[in-house]
Amino acid sequence: MPSAQRKYIAIIGSIMSGLGKGILTASICKLLQLKGYKAVPLKFDGYLNVDCGTMNPFRHGEVFVLDDGAEVDMDFGTYERFLNISMNKFSSITGGKIFQHIIQKEREGRFLGRDVQIVPHLTNELKDWIRRLGDETNADFVVIEVGGTVGDLENSYFIEAIRQLSYEEKYFMTIQLTRVPSLSKGEPKTKPTQHANRLIQSLGLRPDAIVCREDEPLTREAIEKIALFANIKPEYVYDDPTLATIYELPKILNDQGIMNALASRLDIDPTPPDLAQWNSLVNNVISPSNGEVCIALIGKYTSTRDAYASVYESIVHASAHYSVKPKVDFIDSTQLEESDPSILSNYHGIIVPGGFGKRGIEGKINAINYARTNNIPYLGLCLGMQLMVVEYARNVLGWPDAHSSEINPETTHPVIDLLPEQKTIDKKGGTMRLGSYIMHLVPGTVAAAYYNSETVEERHRHRYEVNPEFVRDLEEHGLIFSGRHKDTGIVEMAEWPNGLGIGTQAHPEFKSRLEKPAPLFLFLIDNSIKRRDKLLATATTKN
Repeated sequence: MPSAQRKYIAIIGSIMSGLGKGILTASICKLLQLKGYKAVPLKFDGYLNVDCGTMNPFRHGEVFVLDDGAEVDMDFGTYERFLNISMNKFSSITGGKIFQHIIQKEREGRFLGRDVQIVPHLTNELKDWIRRLGDETNADFVVIEVGGTVGDLENSYFIEAIRQLSYEEKYFMTIQLTRVPSLSKGEPKTKPTQHANRLIQSLGLRPDAIVCREDEPLTREAIEKIALFANIKPEYVYDDPTLATIYELPKILNDQGIMNALASRLDIDPTPPDLAQWNSLVNNVISPSNGEVCIALIGKYTSTRDAYASVYESIVHASAHYSVKPKVDFIDSTQLEESDPSILSNYHGIIVPGGFGKRGIEGKINAINYARTNNIPYLGLCLGMQLMVVEYARNVLGWPDAHSSEINPETTHPVIDLLPEQKTIDKKGGTMRLGSYIMHLVPGTVAAAYYNSETVEERHRHRYEVNPEFVRDLEEHGLIFSGRHKDTGIVEMAEWPNGLGIGTQAHPEFKSRLEKPAPLFLFLIDNSIKRRDKLLATATTKN
């Protein structure tokens, strides 16, 4: 689309974080996409980190990795999963990244001796970035999520840039997401929304629509009160209720007529998009016809489920494909260092996702051993594959001290070791093996069967690999290395000889979509269903 006709939507918050601006942004983009438009999300985060790569999952949730290796906020996973697209690093702006960018330009003398200021230099840089993203992606819509809450110092300059953009662009719309609590049934409290709206208006932005996260449907009185204080029509106030699945939100907004608000401000056809195919997929999530499967997710960060957001959603996608309901239990791996791993006996499948550090490692290895020796379907991701190799080396090859050199530098059997190119790196941020890499799969293996291809591309985030010095020994004892990097030969896939366990050095969860589940998660759910049915048949026979 020519830049003069491009349209912009800003999604801003209120006085409370964690309301789901990322889900709202993805839902708006999905509705536009289903009408045939190209809607590209962009997110601003105010923190001074250049990216999310060094952030603690306990504090920030998972680090999401893009094809180009960018380590970004977990909301990018939501965007990609809703829209079935792959994004790039230019869709992510952080405070650290934009300050680094503008300081570098100043050092290069590109401001011609001027004193560099927040306004106009930083705000102009932000506006240029937003417009450039639209140009480079040929977007019809750029949908901008403003991270944080209104009034934060961290995002104040970005909101100022958005204010200027709203004045300069012909087609610009602001949507505010607020919280409407109910202290007792039937009494929604609109005062927080009124204050949040007044605050954003004091910064020069007037929302054209308001979406309300609430505990129960808004009363007509509440809607009219919000509309009155926000200077908008009551029909431009929308419910955003708690849903059975986040993938319902496009339908909920569509049913309330949000296209009318978009049409009135952005000069587009208000006809609602056809959601039939999307709703069919969502219905498989909400009302599956093939029962339930129980999956044990064994990790280090289980007290913060956002740390495994993409893994969980990938399980949801694959389960919807088979029309089963996933019951996912998050199990702290430290519990399995001392307790009997037979507590896993009733699970239909086990997954060990990626992670770093030694805490809980032995618990994960115990779980992997239990899965292998009891024929429980297993999927290992990144560290989960590395520990799969460690467990096999210890218990099949008889090397009790086998380990990763990350965890035990003194082991005489470092079956997992640092990548050669990592040995001279002493910085942390952005220095891992990051992004999308092509791997070749061995014909006739489980991996090749579920990918239905011999060449695949997955995203990575790691420093360690299967040590090539031990590959032959492991293969001679039955472990199958079913995938390798196309150029370097780095081991990318490992399989148990029984066909029930597979691990990958990659992070396939980052490319799973509701419309296109990740093949390795299809492997996990498919085999978990088979185990469930076998257990049920055995129980029926005994009775």
